[in-house]
Amino acid sequence: MPKALLPFGGESLLARHIASLRACGVGEVTVVVGFEASQIRAAIGAAPGVRLLVNPDYREGSVVSLWSAREVMRAGRQLVLMDADVLYDRRVLRRLVESRHPNVLLLDREIEPGDEPVKLCIRDGRIVDFHKRPQEAHDWHGESVGFFRFTPEVAAELAGRTETYVTGERRHMEYEEPIRDMMQANPTLFGFEDISGLAWTEIDFPEDVAKARDLVPLLVA
Repeated sequence: MPKALLPFGGESLLARHIASLRACGVGEVTVVVGFEASQIRAAIGAAPGVRLLVNPDYREGSVVSLWSAREVMRAGRQLVLMDADVLYDRRVLRRLVESRHPNVLLLDREIEPGDEPVKLCIRDGRIVDFHKRPQEAHDWHGESVGFFRFTPEVAAELAGRTETYVTGERRHMEYEEPIRDMMQANPTLFGFEDISGLAWTEIDFPEDVAKARDLVPLLVA
């Protein structure tokens, strides 16, 4: 099944996402689907304010899924972008939507070693790199949670930069790449919030499912 439908504490990740977004004042939710899209469509049903966008090329890079939401990014409204395979304490999302930074990412200083986590690299209090294998010198780094908030203008710029990836020869790349391009073009554009100490986990492998289930009792709605 799609990871977003994995159940934790009696609720799927998707149901938890929607409830948390509602609680944090997000009125409209768009879910980009690919693998087993019919299962997600059935799970959402007639939920008000939730719509699906289908990416038929989901086997390519995740940048194609981001491009599938270009109309949303160009709608002239503030945008929250989230990975679907994350279980988290609701305070994590509140930290994002209530941040003083107009454009903001979340990071956790507690990071596992290796190339799998996406690193958010900080030098002199600013983000200088955003990659699984950072190339820029930095003072320290944390793991990106995979949650973002953008102003309407930055969301529209992201749509344009994503277009250059999918219409060129970079459709195989991850969606973080055009965001990284924007960071390097304007180092002061994005701020960050440190959510270290709040419970969350990304779910990529079977052992992550067990970790997530152990985390459920620690979550604060």
